[in-house]
Amino acid sequence: MQENIYIETIITVFIFGTLIGSFVNVVIYRIPKDESLAFPASKCQSCQTPLKWYHNIPLFSWMFLRGKCAFCSVAISKQYPLIEFFTGVLFVILYLKLGLVWYLPFVALSFSALLPLVMIDFEYMAVPDSVNLFALLMALIQPQFLDAMMYGALAAGGLYVIGLLSSYIAKREAMGEADVIVAGTMGALLAFPNFFVALFLSAILAMIPAMIWRDKGVPFVPFLALATLIVYLYDTQVSQLIDRLIYG
Repeated sequence: MQENIYIETIITVFIFGTLIGSFVNVVIYRIPKDESLAFPASKCQSCQTPLKWYHNIPLFSWMFLRGKCAFCSVAISKQYPLIEFFTGVLFVILYLKLGLVWYLPFVALSFSALLPLVMIDFEYMAVPDSVNLFALLMALIQPQFLDAMMYGALAAGGLYVIGLLSSYIAKREAMGEADVIVAGTMGALLAFPNFFVALFLSAILAMIPAMIWRDKGVPFVPFLALATLIVYLYDTQVSQLIDRLIYG
């Protein structure tokens, strides 16, 4: 009986996550174009025909339509179902990590907000402040609210100072405002010293792409977000590793 309830909860969490993922797709598409997230209703990007409600059911609509527009039959980007699926999985992973606690939706929404930041940064090499600040706000809503605020402020402030010093030495802007806000989100979610572990891990993850695309440049926010998720999920192991390094 309990096993059935557990499975049903996972399915429910996954479905809710895919619904958020559907909205994440709207954010990814509309925010860079400076369009409203609410109006007008969703439409085919090719023939501009407004979609019916049943064309917007996460995952199922794309599979039912075989990945094509119901009106003009133009292929629909696989990004849409992939984002929906990944967000659903993200919600399930965080549920398995935290359990059904009151702050689970806020943590999940914070990480979900990092997802459009990643996609938009990859595409446009820019990060919208509105989504970035939303991720930070959601990260602060947790039982240790004051601690989260303190760690978020210290992380953002510390990275800001490092950015100023780096910019002065390099004679050009070395760190953007978006990175500072993401650092605040990281600090609020991870606390110290795990924040520093995630920062180091993000640099390691970005190293190879940065060398390959040296001339073009590589956005840093995607690696910050990925490192944050990894360290958040494996915080116990990270703490044990730190203790082992310090105390032997």
